[in-house]
Amino acid sequence: MSNREMAWTTWEKVAGPGLDFADILYEKKHHKEFEGGAARVSVNRPQRYNAFTMHTLDEMFRAFYDASHDPMIGSVILTGVGDHFGAGGDVAWEQWGLREQFYWRYTPNRLVRMCRKPVIAMVKGYCIGGSNHLAYCCDFTIAADTAILGQNGPRVSSPADGYFIPYLTRVIGAKRAREMWMLCRRYTAHEAREMGLVNRVVPLDRLEEEVDKWCEELLQVSPGVLETLKAAFDQEMDMFPELGVVSGMMYPDWFDMPEGKEGAMAFLEKRKPRFWAIRKQEAEFHRKLREESGKSPDSPKS
Repeated sequence: MSNREMAWTTWEKVAGPGLDFADILYEKKHHKEFEGGAARVSVNRPQRYNAFTMHTLDEMFRAFYDASHDPMIGSVILTGVGDHFGAGGDVAWEQWGLREQFYWRYTPNRLVRMCRKPVIAMVKGYCIGGSNHLAYCCDFTIAADTAILGQNGPRVSSPADGYFIPYLTRVIGAKRAREMWMLCRRYTAHEAREMGLVNRVVPLDRLEEEVDKWCEELLQVSPGVLETLKAAFDQEMDMFPELGVVSGMMYPDWFDMPEGKEGAMAFLEKRKPRFWAIRKQEAEFHRKLREESGKSPDSPKS
């Protein structure tokens, strides 16, 4: 047994009313010397690369709420079961679920923003789309050298705006943030570390050990001051508008538009999206409409 394993109790599944989950694993363990503990929320949909649905987010809300209000928990670890951190929103769910999220619900990032305890993203494998911006909104990001990070929204007609877009500018700079969001490029863990998106990169077999070290450091300082500091740092995100404000002004019917549907359909049908064919059809339609409206009522009909 390693020194790390000797220092901590073993992970135990959290039980209680409302804490019986299907899409996530929720566990806690405590440090034998410092007595305080850590909570771990793991998305448990490895068959879908840990892509989440609204049901997953509802379960995550309850786990984060419980950890946030447990006075003996000093930090929360967010990760995924299996080889990957997560692939963002499940595209099959997004056809209706993302619409609901835009107009009615909270973003996944809000879970981290409202948590009173520092949140550590423990990243391995794919960390894409909604999972990536969930990770970069965490207080710390520790990545395995297997991690691949990036955004995917423009590829699958998944619109995004609100605080987590400009917040990335604060994390990695404006040019890099636009590159990541607009070009949908993929970045290795070491590239992400160089741009400031990740705090530390370690071999995969040392990932849990490294995260435990960060949790131990957090347990050695005042938990009340940490809560205050986290809330103060997170106020930066409150400077920006919520999800859906910009999208709603520019494309209030995005989810019913052909371009809004095309990305998800192409992804599910495993083909390239036909965004510019749709734009061309729409441009032709509007050209004909302008020509028709420009004709006088007495003009001969063609």
